Amino acid sequence: MPCPDLPPPSAPALSRRLPLVMALACGVSVANVYFPQALAPLIADSFGITADAAATVTQLGYAVGIFFLVPLGDRLPRRPLVTALLAVTALALLAAALAPATGALLAAGTVVGVATVVPQLLLPMAAGLVSADRRGAVIGTLQGGLIGGILLARTFGSTLGEQLGWRAPYLVAAALTVLLAIVLHTALPDTAPAVRERYSALLAAGVRMLRTEPDLRRSALFQATLFGGFSAAWTALALLITGPRYGLNTQVVGVLALIGAASMFCAPAAGRWVDRNGADRVNLWCILATLTAAAVLAAGAAGSWMGLAALVAGLLLLDIAVQCSQVANQARIFALRPEARSRLNTAYMTCSFLGGSAGSWLGIRAYAQLSWLGVCALIGVLALLAFTLYLAGARRQQARAAEQPAAAQTELRAR
Repeated sequence: MPCPDLPPPSAPALSRRLPLVMALACGVSVANVYFPQALAPLIADSFGITADAAATVTQLGYAVGIFFLVPLGDRLPRRPLVTALLAVTALALLAAALAPATGALLAAGTVVGVATVVPQLLLPMAAGLVSADRRGAVIGTLQGGLIGGILLARTFGSTLGEQLGWRAPYLVAAALTVLLAIVLHTALPDTAPAVRERYSALLAAGVRMLRTEPDLRRSALFQATLFGGFSAAWTALALLITGPRYGLNTQVVGVLALIGAASMFCAPAAGRWVDRNGADRVNLWCILATLTAAAVLAAGAAGSWMGLAALVAGLLLLDIAVQCSQVANQARIFALRPEARSRLNTAYMTCSFLGGSAGSWLGIRAYAQLSWLGVCALIGVLALLAFTLYLAGARRQQARAAEQPAAAQTELRAR
């Protein structure tokens, strides 16, 4: 049975400063999923494995963790749960840094991904600790930290990896995660569980809502396709930059990621666009922006300075499209069933990161078979798939709108 909402006295527990701490925690935590992408060529050279294995296992683990662990945020006190997950993440990062062989590294990377779901626990926690008039601002702050962590992780990984070897970023990340666990254990307030349902019921709820909520399915598919293209581009980018066409080192990937971090400032604006124009309209803009980004990125295959400029412009546009799409999709799903937002978010984010993992895997293979142009074609195909889903959804909405007046007239005649 659902428990009542958190009592009013607990709401002031989220001070003006705590959202900034939670935003930083979101960024540092999610960075553990993404910095290995920039290390893929270094890890592949060290162990003689394919780059796709090193790049995708952590993302796949993250999708698994979102599905199996995030629902526990509604069932268990969040502060000890967050602290425990950060401790597991730190140990797994240390194991990855010390891994003597491929199997140990891949296993540790998978555990890192599974345990690195702290941002998806902090977001609903913050929403439940503030009054309605502050909720949007607080969630926007945390989302900004999350986006910044995703984009800046590659700068961190590539710069440190190039200077000190691929193991150094794992060691530094382990130390930062331990520090973060201590800070959050001290700073986070105590909260009561929101529901008393069994764990199996919590897991089943996400699957059931994917089946019964068409708008949840649409949102998940929109983000899975666009995020898949985003992951394909960033995973293959390190291979392009360090390959014979450019002959640069992985630090350049970090610089490109630093430029792309400007997209984190678009999230608040995207929220205002959704309020004025609706989530569907913003989704359409994001899909068209992704198609444009794929065309611009294709010019990066030239290998010249003009090609590098095209990569900068295309990646920035792609980052903006994906981040704004995330805001639009979450605005849509959170309006469906306010009492089940955590489970809606679990279903949505699981699909999103499964799409990201598939995009990384396909991006490496597209690069191997067709070089960078193959990756750009993959991004375009995924965006066209999202556009097809958009058109199908628009037709269904028009059909429902046409049926409603007819039903109203029938009811009036019956009266």
